Amino acid sequence: MTHPTLLVIAHGSRDPRHAATVHALTERVRAARPGLRVETAFLEFNAPSVPRVLERLAAEGADEVVALPLLLTRAFHAKTDIPSVLREARARLPRLHVRQADVLGPSPLLNAALGRRLREAGVRPGDLPRTGLVLASAGSSDPEAIAVIAEIARELRHTGWCAVRPAFASALLPRTEDAVRALRAEGVDRVAVAPYVIAPGRLPDRIVAGAEAAGADVLADVLGPAPEMARLLLDRYDETRVTVGASLSA
Repeated sequence: MTHPTLLVIAHGSRDPRHAATVHALTERVRAARPGLRVETAFLEFNAPSVPRVLERLAAEGADEVVALPLLLTRAFHAKTDIPSVLREARARLPRLHVRQADVLGPSPLLNAALGRRLREAGVRPGDLPRTGLVLASAGSSDPEAIAVIAEIARELRHTGWCAVRPAFASALLPRTEDAVRALRAEGVDRVAVAPYVIAPGRLPDRIVAGAEAAGADVLADVLGPAPEMARLLLDRYDETRVTVGASLSA
């Protein structure tokens, strides 16, 4: 029995670093599970598009696909854009069984990837009691997505940081620079900024600019192709594949 193809669906960006990072992550997924077919598609700005990849898979005889949104929270793209694209594809390709996986977050593996990036940027365990953390996400107008970011910030507060503040690059306040300055005003000695984003682009660049403008002591990299991210993609794939198998045998 062949395994379903894993189709990783990224948002896409005019910034070439975005697609390069996405492809680096999917390459790590392939390396972690030899024999699994992993394809990459984008909602906009980059090629190939989701419909084109699904059409190619159907033409090549594939019959099952797990479509995995490369998204950290369930907001507009996960709830509306991707389901719409997949519905249209199912109508045009009735022999191709496509199941949408859940988004990546929240997950302990995301927190582990965040910790990895902060350690790479120079944060050591002994630094945490005197260091404030700004958890900087892209931002969303979706209440569910906002609640997830707030909950992650609360969880991180209990891992040793002296304070943790969420910040947003769009849609909401505070911005990264505001959160850094607020921590300074509270007397926090050292401030680290952790971009809670997968790949570089316009909004992540706002996070970087805000951190630099406010004089953050540490600026971590995006999550990108961290090993924990590859594990998480495979976990979401496996969860969906098991569900698909159960539904087909029912």
